[in-house]
Amino acid sequence: MTDPHGTHCWFELTTPDAPAAEAFYAAVTGWVPRDAGMPGMRYTLVGPADHAIGGIMALTDEMKAGGARPGWTGYVAVADVDAAAAKVRSLGGNVYMPGTDIPGVGRFAIVADPQGAVFALYKDTSGMTPPPAPPGGTPGHMGWHELHTTSIDGALAFYGEMFGWRKDVTMDMGPNGIYQLFATGGMPGNAGAASPSADGGMVAKEPGAPGSYWLYYVNVASVDAAVERIGAGGGSVLHGPHQVPGGSWIVLAMDPQGVPFALSGPR
Repeated sequence: MTDPHGTHCWFELTTPDAPAAEAFYAAVTGWVPRDAGMPGMRYTLVGPADHAIGGIMALTDEMKAGGARPGWTGYVAVADVDAAAAKVRSLGGNVYMPGTDIPGVGRFAIVADPQGAVFALYKDTSGMTPPPAPPGGTPGHMGWHELHTTSIDGALAFYGEMFGWRKDVTMDMGPNGIYQLFATGGMPGNAGAASPSADGGMVAKEPGAPGSYWLYYVNVASVDAAVERIGAGGGSVLHGPHQVPGGSWIVLAMDPQGVPFALSGPR
């Protein structure tokens, strides 16, 4: 895990069938699953062969009782998890899980922005030197972070106050509304983005979506090949492939357990 303040540093999937999800994402994205060696639970690290970028774990009954549901959660690096969680609350967000230690690894909290989109705060306490950021568009890494929200202006204000995120290029998508890019100051994850400084985008959530949420894009070497693997693995393509400003091709999809995810890359 990397720890640059205010940037996404980890991605975690909670799912009803962890072994099946591990196999599916490995086939679609080329990730290499490996056991994290956590006592008392199965936690699988995923990412390219040389670098873990996230983890997969089973959604337990205890988690479901607490309101958790299957999905990807992005972790944002902070200097002080407890202070950041308090700030989330002061800005109108919610704290679902207060600061919790992972011995020898880090401290995290699960929170939500004022519009209800869930994310996590994270502080690395391992003492390990993080690997250098890869070039934008590197396959196997998360290349784009997209917030579907009930208020783009509200989200910009919240994340700007929390992490210093900045408004970037604004694109008029016609009947699909405004697509607002944002910059975090970290390494851009997608070489094909419309703005070289952008790290993600914000868009009005779909009318049928139950609430605001984050969607994460995995870089792949070939979108067309990945689409074939999605179908072969029991997943489904919801939209795409279609080209976006900047030249990348994207796909919005659903894994076999019903969790949405996205891909970005060349055709």
